[in-house]
Amino acid sequence: MSGQFEATVEIDRPVEAVFEYLADGRNDPQFSPRVLRIDRVPDGPTAVGTVFRSTVKDAGMKTGREFRITEMQAPVRIRWAEVSKNIVMAREGGYDLESLPDGRTRVRIFNVLEGHGLGKLLVGLALTAARKDADAFGARIKAAAETAIPAP
Repeated sequence: MSGQFEATVEIDRPVEAVFEYLADGRNDPQFSPRVLRIDRVPDGPTAVGTVFRSTVKDAGMKTGREFRITEMQAPVRIRWAEVSKNIVMAREGGYDLESLPDGRTRVRIFNVLEGHGLGKLLVGLALTAARKDADAFGARIKAAAETAIPAP
């Protein structure tokens, strides 16, 4: 079983700056409290093939995660796939960015979660929790990006 959750938010910063901020996955802890640590391999600008290795805490359990960037179209599209093996994982995910009037950016984030082994029984619970938190997650992205990116 698999399923998707998504959120859309408008950020009061220009699309190019929001793209750069989101492309650097090392910023994830600023808006995702489940991310305890994250590194970029190789160190340098994010590009197709870059891997982000993280330690996350879900449901009280710490796990290692690795996400590979599979597509980048600056400044409008970022895609990733989880390459680590976990019982519930993000088969694919991404950001879609759209420039709005007055220097704002609309961001849509999504993840497709799937379960493996025991995770086939747990993925429904993970999706319910992710969908319930989706709007708050979008609000955390907005707040973090607007704090980290200087106003024009």
